[in-house]
Amino acid sequence: MKTEDMVLVSIDDHVVEPPDMFVRHVPAKWADQAPKVVTTEEGFQSWEFNGNRTGTLSLNAVVSWPAEEWGLDPAGYPEMRPGAYDIHERVRDMDRNGIFGSMCFPTFPGFSAGNLGRGRNELAHVMVQAYNDWHIDEWAAAYPGRFIPLALLPTWDTQLMVAEIRRISAKGCPAVSMPELPHIEGLPSYHDLDHWGPVFAALAETGTVMCLHIGQGFGALKQPSDAPIDNFIILATQVSTLAAQDLLWGPAMRDYPALKIAWSEAGIGWIPFYLSRCDRHYTNQKWLRRDFGGKLPSEVFREHSLACYVTDPVALKVRHDIGIDIIAWECDYPHSDSIWPDAPEQVMAEMVGAGASDEDIDKITWQNSCRFFDWDPFRGLPREQVTVGALRAKATDVDTAVRPRKEWAELYRQRHATAAG
Repeated sequence: MKTEDMVLVSIDDHVVEPPDMFVRHVPAKWADQAPKVVTTEEGFQSWEFNGNRTGTLSLNAVVSWPAEEWGLDPAGYPEMRPGAYDIHERVRDMDRNGIFGSMCFPTFPGFSAGNLGRGRNELAHVMVQAYNDWHIDEWAAAYPGRFIPLALLPTWDTQLMVAEIRRISAKGCPAVSMPELPHIEGLPSYHDLDHWGPVFAALAETGTVMCLHIGQGFGALKQPSDAPIDNFIILATQVSTLAAQDLLWGPAMRDYPALKIAWSEAGIGWIPFYLSRCDRHYTNQKWLRRDFGGKLPSEVFREHSLACYVTDPVALKVRHDIGIDIIAWECDYPHSDSIWPDAPEQVMAEMVGAGASDEDIDKITWQNSCRFFDWDPFRGLPREQVTVGALRAKATDVDTAVRPRKEWAELYRQRHATAAG
């Protein structure tokens, strides 16, 4: 397969929510309490909601910055590449990167709505729904067929979660972002069926995918107080093993056969060792009498899972041991791990290095994701119109220059001055 003939669907990207996202989706009764962007005393932009301020770390939007400017300091909208928060510029950047479809995880709300749900009250519920309506009806709907919608849940209330799953499913949203380890947030663990059983059932019944993005569960690791940020970036993927343990050896995967779980940005290298260990434990520790319905734990895991990675050249060499039908690629735009604007070249280089066949490439770059989320990337379009080559042909004018943050801010000022004048 030639690079330009690939079809790329990224099953994990991110959106930096635009400042006006809540304006059109919060009922008038709650409008004055909706999250809003403010400029802090230090001159930074932050989201303000329910007495708390949450900024956007620069690592969340570093695309087109020089690497020496990456860091944990706050970043404002003027400094960002517009594709981070502007849907029209996002699609242009996707075209330039040869990516046809994308699923976008939230930034300000948090992967499990933690920044919206702190009060765990009616106001929090209203804002979770407002976020979902914006994401489904505005962000994803702006370019039909290019985005796989992703919703949030009011995780603190079982009945509200079930109702929201049914509501967003009826709107055509096939996925929800949920906590890796809910007990880290003071919620019942995934072993507790009183809280999560109806949720698992609703997800299974509607075919809605439970997406577990790395990062939320990092608090499960007791780190030294002087640990560097490297620990978080490197070890966050290992927390997925802890989440898998709760879901595979708890009731979720064993009692809800139709439940679908995506391991978002978790990588795939941990999976072969983990599954080998699970099978060895199951066959060796028979005195525990765990019931996997006559199957090995590894078989049950594969029936429920989509394993998502950005780059993993070594693990791709054992792709058939992991499960060739459960591996899916992701771009992670505009985060510091993202691959832009040369994702096709990097993906193909890893595939060639791993000796992947054309069939394997298609499965990993789009087929597995599209099947798992029941999303058709063609929707009446012939394949040749959604390939890397076809998309890039439409985006030859997209600027790929690396610029310092100050230069991006100056371009932002110029654009807005022109629009205002």
